Amino acid sequence: MKLNVNKKIIIGITCVVLLLAAGAFLFIGNRNNTPKYKVEKVAKGDIRATVTATGTMNAVVTVLVGTQVSGTIKSLYVDFNSPVKKGQILAQIDPATFHAQVEQARANLLLAKANVEKSEAALVDAGRNMERNRVLFARNLIARSDLDTSETNYQSAKAQLSASKAQVEQARAALDFAETNLKYTKIISPVEGTVISRNVDVGQTVAASFQTPTLFNIAQDLTKMQIDTNVDEADIGKIKVDQPVEFTVDAYPDTTFRGKVAEVRNAPTTIQNVVTYDVVVKVDNPDLKLKPGMTANVSIILSDKKEVLRIPNAALRYRPAERGKEGQTQKGPGVWVLENRKPERVSVAIGITDGNYTEILSGDLKEGKEVIVEETGSGKKSSTPPIGPGFIR
Repeated sequence: MKLNVNKKIIIGITCVVLLLAAGAFLFIGNRNNTPKYKVEKVAKGDIRATVTATGTMNAVVTVLVGTQVSGTIKSLYVDFNSPVKKGQILAQIDPATFHAQVEQARANLLLAKANVEKSEAALVDAGRNMERNRVLFARNLIARSDLDTSETNYQSAKAQLSASKAQVEQARAALDFAETNLKYTKIISPVEGTVISRNVDVGQTVAASFQTPTLFNIAQDLTKMQIDTNVDEADIGKIKVDQPVEFTVDAYPDTTFRGKVAEVRNAPTTIQNVVTYDVVVKVDNPDLKLKPGMTANVSIILSDKKEVLRIPNAALRYRPAERGKEGQTQKGPGVWVLENRKPERVSVAIGITDGNYTEILSGDLKEGKEVIVEETGSGKKSSTPPIGPGFIR
């Protein structure tokens, strides 16, 4: 009898334990299904809206110096980084052949002048013979054909004199051409600046037959530089002349340089179906740190606001899981706040964004108010539909 009582006690205790375990499991399960939210406070701060791009550093004015005549480089008078003045001799092409061409052209000119004198003498002789034959014909001492022949000879001598004078002008032009080519053997700097590159050496033959070869690359003023940046077509409408620019280069990663937008060019560049436009940024370079060819990481500042009410962009992307469809039907930007432990949507008007935070222009949000940025601790995930117009990614 006592054994049966003990069995009943043990069975009762076991049932109580099982009931407590089931209750605890249900309680814990219900707690795990209760959504938890990660929130951030609405606060004031600085926001800077920018358009980022990459570009290449260049001198404002770069002159490519070539040669108009072919020949062998006899002398070089400048090298890389040499400062040059306007009119300074940079190099000399061997002038021996061109000197010979000048002398030949000068001799041809003398010959042409001598031919003019010879033609003048022949014209005088033909004129005398024509006048004599006219007198003889008037006296019926010669035939009419003899007079006609003398007149024809006179006209021919006159034409020959004109041709000889034309040959003089032709020979003079050839002399001028030969003397000009001789002058071109001296490679002269057209501007004042600095030699960036030298593409020839002494003894090298340059040929100007088909296209002018580039011998020197001269930057006119390295204290004034420009960046040629490629801005995407989606952002080009935001770029205006005189907007401030900040940029860095790999050579000085800890230094921020500044400039201004000087020009927004209309010519498009299409590479692999990506359309970009060239935006020229003018930069002062008084200490010559910036060098042509450097890659610049550019940030064009569209707007810069201080101490404005702002929220994290994640708050604009958040949608409650159980109210995802409702969130998608709401038009315009909005955020979700906790009211009585439940998310409630608040419509807002937004301003500029820096990619992390967005300015709040109006809406029922005050500084210190908590907005939901993420849902955690729930069996369901929050809904984050694609961002439509007016929303910030």
